[in-house]
Amino acid sequence: MTVVTMHLICSIYRSSKKTEMYLYVDKKRGLEVMPEELKTLFGQPVHVVDLLLRPERKLARVDVAKVRQALQEQGWFLQMPPPPDEDLYLAEGHQGAR
Repeated sequence: MTVVTMHLICSIYRSSKKTEMYLYVDKKRGLEVMPEELKTLFGQPVHVVDLLLRPERKLARVDVAKVRQALQEQGWFLQMPPPPDEDLYLAEGHQGAR
């Protein structure tokens, strides 16, 4: 079992290939923890912000406990883009509209 420390500083990067995909990495360990497959999928990381991740902190689309655990265990956490809005997808004029 991994012990999660109270204060954890992470760096957040956005993907140069996929809109709304973000990578959280332990600031101390940096980007060298990224597996090769992830580097290919993610593209060139673009730094967004450094953040102190406390257990009580709220994040917009992910559970801070899951992020912290992943950072402790593997050094990175990948936040996937949200699923497409079905109403927007089905809207007239959208390429996928029926």
